[in-house]
Amino acid sequence: MTSETVTVYVDGDPVDVAANASAAAAALQAGLGYTRTCPITDEKRAPYCMMGICFECLMVIDGMPSRQACMVKVRPGMRIDRQLGPRKLQ
Repeated sequence: MTSETVTVYVDGDPVDVAANASAAAAALQAGLGYTRTCPITDEKRAPYCMMGICFECLMVIDGMPSRQACMVKVRPGMRIDRQLGPRKLQ
């Protein structure tokens, strides 16, 4: 049995992940120590529950801020970036 993988870009670096992985799992696999910073205290935060309850995994995915990375399935070429500080309004 072979496992299908896709390449995504985590903070600009290519990472091969399982095709059914979440963006949060890809970020963890890439070795990110944190995925966002608190907009008030600048404290580093990382995925916690991995099921959409805690909102600790907010990231910028394909240019869209404040996406729950644990709820977004990866796709080839996806860009997954840390969300630093408050969300930028567009």
